[in-house]
Amino acid sequence: MPLLVCSFVIMTHLMFILILTLLCLQVQRCAAANTSKLLELTQENLAQKMLSGKMFFVYFGNQVNPTLELFLEQLELSAEALEDYGISVAKINCTKEDIAKYCGAEKLIKKAYLFRGSEVLRNFDTDTVFDVNAIVSHVLFTVLFNEVRYVHTPAELLNIERTAKGKMDVVFSHIQVLGLPEHRALMETAFVYGAKFQFVLTTGGPVLKHMGVDDPASLQAGLWFLHCKDVRRVAEPCPHTAMRRPLTTLNIYAFLQLMEAPLLTEASVDPAEVEVVYSHLHVPLLFLFTQAQTRALDRVTAEMLAWRLRGEVGVVLIHRDSPDVKTPLKYNAAFKLTEEAAMRYVTFNSIEEVVTVFKEEVTPMGEEEEEEEEEDDDEDQWTTLDVLDDEVAESVYRDRDLILDLEPLLELTADIFTSTLAQHDHLVVLFYIKCFSDVAMASVDCGEWTDICGSQEITSFPTVMAYHHGGEAQLYRGMLGSESLHRFILLSRLGSPLCLSSSEEVQSFMGGGLEQSHTALAPLRAVGLFGSSQDPGVALFEEAARGLRGEILLGMLVDTPAQNWGRELSLDLPALLVSRGPEVQREVHSIQASSLEEVIGLIRNAALDPFPELTVENLPQYLELEKPLLLLFVAEDGPESSAALLEIRGLLHAGHLERYLPCWINLRRTPAGSAVLESYLGGSPQLPALVLSQLQHSAGEVFNFPPRRPLQSRKILQWLQSVESQEEEPAGVVPDEMWGPSVSFYDFLSVMDQELPGYAVQRSTKTKMDAATSEGRQEGKANRKEQKREKREKDRGERQGSGTPANPPSPHTHSEL
Repeated sequence: MPLLVCSFVIMTHLMFILILTLLCLQVQRCAAANTSKLLELTQENLAQKMLSGKMFFVYFGNQVNPTLELFLEQLELSAEALEDYGISVAKINCTKEDIAKYCGAEKLIKKAYLFRGSEVLRNFDTDTVFDVNAIVSHVLFTVLFNEVRYVHTPAELLNIERTAKGKMDVVFSHIQVLGLPEHRALMETAFVYGAKFQFVLTTGGPVLKHMGVDDPASLQAGLWFLHCKDVRRVAEPCPHTAMRRPLTTLNIYAFLQLMEAPLLTEASVDPAEVEVVYSHLHVPLLFLFTQAQTRALDRVTAEMLAWRLRGEVGVVLIHRDSPDVKTPLKYNAAFKLTEEAAMRYVTFNSIEEVVTVFKEEVTPMGEEEEEEEEEDDDEDQWTTLDVLDDEVAESVYRDRDLILDLEPLLELTADIFTSTLAQHDHLVVLFYIKCFSDVAMASVDCGEWTDICGSQEITSFPTVMAYHHGGEAQLYRGMLGSESLHRFILLSRLGSPLCLSSSEEVQSFMGGGLEQSHTALAPLRAVGLFGSSQDPGVALFEEAARGLRGEILLGMLVDTPAQNWGRELSLDLPALLVSRGPEVQREVHSIQASSLEEVIGLIRNAALDPFPELTVENLPQYLELEKPLLLLFVAEDGPESSAALLEIRGLLHAGHLERYLPCWINLRRTPAGSAVLESYLGGSPQLPALVLSQLQHSAGEVFNFPPRRPLQSRKILQWLQSVESQEEEPAGVVPDEMWGPSVSFYDFLSVMDQELPGYAVQRSTKTKMDAATSEGRQEGKANRKEQKREKREKDRGERQGSGTPANPPSPHTHSEL
C-alpha cells in the first residue's frame, strides 16, 4: 500500500510537470507569434509614419496568389533584419484601407515602396525583391545611394582612388547579380563601415579586367581592399588585396579587420605563446624566425610575404636571440592552419615554397560547401527566381520601374493640336520626356498620332520642340539632361533679338543688366550693329536670332545709335559685338554674310570661347572646328594649374596658337577626361599635363609635353615647333575608329509592315533606266548582305562551339570624350 501511494504521488508530479511544460511551450509559441516585427498599418498609422520622417518599407496589398504569399512570408522575415538598421517594415490591406495613391484598382498589386517620411525614395516590383536577401539588399542599396559609388570603367575607379589617396581606404566589390546574399552582405557591411571606408560597387565590365580578373563572366562576386589611405603621391597607385573567401557578412568583417591589423607582427617568445591582435578571427598564422645579424633582411622578406598572403594569413616575425625562444635552430618557420590544429615546425627554402603551402593547404572557408551547393541548386536557382541581372549600368537598374508622371501634361491629339498652339504664347511640346512644371507642357504619342508627328517632321525619339505664338517651331538640339533642357526653355521664352534703342541699353545688356535673372543661364551676350534699318543684313540677323532662340542672348542696334557706337569704337558696320562677362574684354566680329546659314554660323563661331574648358556637353561644337587640340589636363583650381593656364592664354593672345584649338579639362568637374588622358598616354601622368592631338599628318598620334619641363610659354612654343618638324616622339595613338551602336538596328518599318502589310514600304517613281540601275545595285547589295549574313552565322557557330558568349561585349575604344 505505501508503495502504491508513493507511485501515485510520483505519477501525479510527472503529469504536473508534463502539463506545465506543454503550457510553457504553448506560451512560447504564442509569444513568438506575437513578436513579429512586420507592422500592419491603417491609413491613420501611415499618416503618422509619414510625419515621423523615419525610413519605412511598405507593401500595399489587395488579393494574393501563391507568389505574393511567398513574398509576404519573406517580407515578414525582412522586418526583423531591417529593424537593426532603423528601418521598419509594414503592410497595408487595401481591401480595408482605401489609399487612392497606392491602392490601385488591380486585384494583384505588385509594388512595394520605400519611404523617408512622406517622400518615396524608391518603388520596387515584388519580382525584384523576391526574398529576404533581395529585400534587405535593395532597401539598403537605396538608402546608401550616395555612400556606395557605382563604377563601370577603370577610369571611374581611378578617379575615386585619386580622391581617396591620403584620406581613406577603398572597398571595391563586384556583384554579378543584384539581390542575392552576396549583395546583402556587402550592403550590410557598407551600412556599418560606410564612414570608415569608401565603398565602390560594379556589376561587371572592363573594370574587372583592370583588377586582374582574366574571365570576368565566371566571377559571380568578389571584393578587393584598396590601400589608398597611406598613399601620398598622386601618381602612385593604390595597392590592393583580394578577398578570397565567399562574400558573407562574417567573412567581409573578418577581412576588413585583417586589413586594419598590422602588416607584420614581431614577438620574442615561442610561436605557441604568441598572442596577436587578430587571433579572434581564426586565420592561419605563419611564424618566421630571425636573428640579430640578419634582422633587417629578414624583416623585408617577412613584409614581402605578408603582402602576398595578406587577408588570408597572419605573419609574425620571431626574434630567435630572445632567451624565451626555445625552438631548435634547424627550423626557420612554423605555421598553424587553425586554432585547434597543432603547431607545425618546418624549414622553407624559398618564398614561393611558403606561398605554395598556404595556397594548397588552406581552403577558403565555405568554398567546398558552396561548390557542392552550386552543383545541386544552380539550375533551380536561375529557373525559379526572377532576379534582376544588371549588366548594363546602375541607372538602368535604378530606373527600371520608374513611371513618368505625365498628369501635368496636356495630352495633344489631332483635334486640338493646332488650336492649342494658338492659345499659348509659349508652349513647349515634349515627345514623352519628363519636363518642368513652370511652363506650359504637352506631349504627343507618335505611335498613336502619326499624322501630327509627320506634319511636325519628327523623325527621332525623344524629340523636344518649343512653340512660340506667331513664330516657327524650334527644335531643341542640346543634351537631354534636366539642366540643359531647363536652360533652353527659360532662354527661349525671351524675345530674340532684343531691340535696343540707345547706348545705355547696349551697355546694360552687355553687362548683364537687362534680363539680369538670366545672366547665370547665359553669361555670353551678343549685339548686332547695323548703320541702317534698311540694310538687307537686318532681316537676316533677325531671322538668325529667332533660329538661335534658347541658345544665345542676342540684341540689335540700328540707325544713328549704331553709327555713333561704330565711330566711338572705330568699327566698320555691320558688326557683331560679343561680351563674355562684365570683366572680360569685348570682341568684335565683322558681319559679312549673304545667307541665313552664314549668319547663324558666324554667330555660333563668335560665341565659341577661344580658350574653352571642355565638357561632355560642349565638346561636339569645338570638334566641328577640325583643329588640332592643344589640351591641358588639370586636377583642380590650384596655383600650378592657374599658372599653366595663364601661360597658354598668353600664347593665344600673342597670336602663336592660331592653327590650334587651345583648351583645357578640369578632371574634377569632368571625370570622363581621365579616361581620355589614359587612352592618350596609356596611364595617369602627373598633372597638369599638356597634350597635342589630331594633327593632320600624325595619323592619330598624340604628343605629350615633357613632364620634367616647366609649363612656360617659351618652352611650350619650342615644343610645338619640334612636334611640327617631326622631331618629337609620339606618346600614344588615338585609334581612328567610329563608335558603332551597342546593339543591332531595330527595323521599326518591318515591324509596321508585319502589322499592316505594305504600310511602311518605301516607294518612289523611277524611270525604266533608273529602275534597271537600281535593280543592279540592289542585287549587288543583296549578295553582299548574304555574304555578311553567312559570315555572321559562321562566326556565331564558332563562338558558341568554343563556349564564348554569342554576343561578347565589344572592347573599349576611345574617340575623344
